[in-house]
Amino acid sequence: MGESTFEKNTGRTLTKVNERGIFNRDVIKYIAMLTMLLNHIANIFLEPGTILCTVFLNLGYFTAPVMCYFLVEGYHYTHSKKKYAQRLAVFAVLSEIPYCLAFSQVYNGEKIISFCGFNMIFTLLLCFGMLYVNDHVKSHLSRGFLAIVLFCLSAFSDWAFLAPMLTLLFMWSRGDQKKTRNAFIIGAAVFAVLNFQFEGNLLCDASWALFSAVGILLAGIAVVYLYNGKRMASGKTFSKWFFYIFYPAHLLILGMIRIL
Repeated sequence: MGESTFEKNTGRTLTKVNERGIFNRDVIKYIAMLTMLLNHIANIFLEPGTILCTVFLNLGYFTAPVMCYFLVEGYHYTHSKKKYAQRLAVFAVLSEIPYCLAFSQVYNGEKIISFCGFNMIFTLLLCFGMLYVNDHVKSHLSRGFLAIVLFCLSAFSDWAFLAPMLTLLFMWSRGDQKKTRNAFIIGAAVFAVLNFQFEGNLLCDASWALFSAVGILLAGIAVVYLYNGKRMASGKTFSKWFFYIFYPAHLLILGMIRIL
């Protein structure tokens, strides 16, 4: 109630804009970078099971839904889908060694470096492919088959299955605030179910599973209720490239600290 919205033409699509939103897209993405950093610090350096580690990990799940949401939004207003895909592909390759350097000990117990799956930008590239297939493959059978293949390929990368699922939900909900809210709720519910582990105390175990989804719910609040549909008035080029550079750079730094 009392929420004022209007539709802004952004080229090929219409984007719902909350006039009372206090965050632009870049601010939300910067918050996502911070929560991702906290998640990675927890994964690499903090003792599993401690309160600080758990809080950092769960806050870090803010990042995946935010990036998937803006991927769907960006896919529709980008001037060149080809360049967008190429940019994702280039930085997916550039980020792979830093990613493995940072997480080799976490996933494989290796002191220096070993292959531990593909990084998150690779997953976003797969999600981009799902959007492209949905738009350009006319045959329902072929479209469904390719979408399933891309979805399954995410099993070998960071944010496995979660990012493709969220991308599909945001593709379904795009332009509808109520559907978008429901997409975040569905994503959080599925994530909580996947993280549920019964260890004897149903109430406690369920509470921990629900707590694991807090980052996704916070992302939903940020996007649905606080996002004003705009970008920063200045520094757009910096903001555009900041994420691509920050991702491999922070992984490289964390990886170097880990092996020292």
